[in-house]
Amino acid sequence: MIIGEVRLWKLTRRQVREAMRAAKIKGAILPTGSTEQHNEHLEMEHDTASALYVSHQAALGLYPQVVVATPMAVGISEHWMEFPGTLSLRPDTFVAVAYDICESLQRHGVEHILVVNGHAGNRPLANHMEDFGKRLGIDVQFCSYWEAYSEDFVQEILDSGDCPAHAAEFETSLAMAAFPENIHWEGVDYEGANLKIQREGYADRDPIYFRDGRDLATPKKGRVMADEAISWVANKMQGMIDG
Repeated sequence: MIIGEVRLWKLTRRQVREAMRAAKIKGAILPTGSTEQHNEHLEMEHDTASALYVSHQAALGLYPQVVVATPMAVGISEHWMEFPGTLSLRPDTFVAVAYDICESLQRHGVEHILVVNGHAGNRPLANHMEDFGKRLGIDVQFCSYWEAYSEDFVQEILDSGDCPAHAAEFETSLAMAAFPENIHWEGVDYEGANLKIQREGYADRDPIYFRDGRDLATPKKGRVMADEAISWVANKMQGMIDG
């Protein structure tokens, strides 16, 4: 078992100072997620929780070289704003906050930053990595953790063959394996809710995703998917450090 704290917000200033002086910290992972609807059964923090889980476990495997920065828990989610509880940032605001966090890390001596994303709506941030790197003079890269999965891998593990989807078989399975307390089936009556979803192109998929999450998701699938992503992110981060 690896014993060591890698979450930056759980460390004291002395611990960070001494680790930086000893040149132990080589890189940082910045998880990005969202606070948005995840069907009737998953907590709205799911994208943030999944990105953080993968990032945390990957960093533990690289201890003491990597710290995990405080997650960005609100993302670009305008497309879900018809669902109460969803929070959204303007794209330029989201990019600006991400840059400021990366700059903070750079000013303290971190030379390799990997943004690990858990929300599809945040993917435009990837287009800014070259600019971040040039302005900061360090190595900054972006990935969504499900990029770890090949099409063949998804077809082998998931009965629906659909990944990442939205609160369907994949995300529900991951929650079952990593944070089952975030799943709430009690009191759920999908048909009785009589939802009137307005988003064009999504209304037909929402009930399918609900059924896939309810009928197809398992902790075993989630464990396999989580472990694959953790290993992939760790290897990507190590590759950045090794240059």
